[in-house]
Amino acid sequence: MRRPIKDKRNIQPDRVYNSIVLERFINYIMHDGKKSTARKVVYDALENIKEKTKGDPMEVFNGAIKNSGPLMEVKSRRIGGANYQVPIEVPANRRMALAMRWLIDASRSKKGSPMSERLAKELLDASKNEGEVIKKKENVHKMADANKAFAHFAW
Repeated sequence: MRRPIKDKRNIQPDRVYNSIVLERFINYIMHDGKKSTARKVVYDALENIKEKTKGDPMEVFNGAIKNSGPLMEVKSRRIGGANYQVPIEVPANRRMALAMRWLIDASRSKKGSPMSERLAKELLDASKNEGEVIKKKENVHKMADANKAFAHFAW
């Protein structure tokens, strides 16, 4: 028998920018339940972006999320004793989750400056379609493109 479908958690929008996506991003950054620290990092990064671009930081944030989410990815399927990398389209919620995860991982991998500065730089780069996250997205797309021959195994 199948498991029952899990109920989606209802996330409240963040207090400053009134955005549910930004609140999810804060939740992704959070370590050990320290939400206030995560909020400070994200809001400092957005302030940093505001100073650098002299524009709306939420436009940069939304552009970075949109640009860094993959459209296709490969999933391993076992067919007749062989494993095939089958390209599949990425659903919207997973696309956003991957984009957020990749942005945070790229920011954490750099050392030498505060997390808010690294995050601001990564968000700015992703909104301009450059940087580490965009390279990762392109690698995922290349892998899916290379395995196009196995697309008929997707069901």
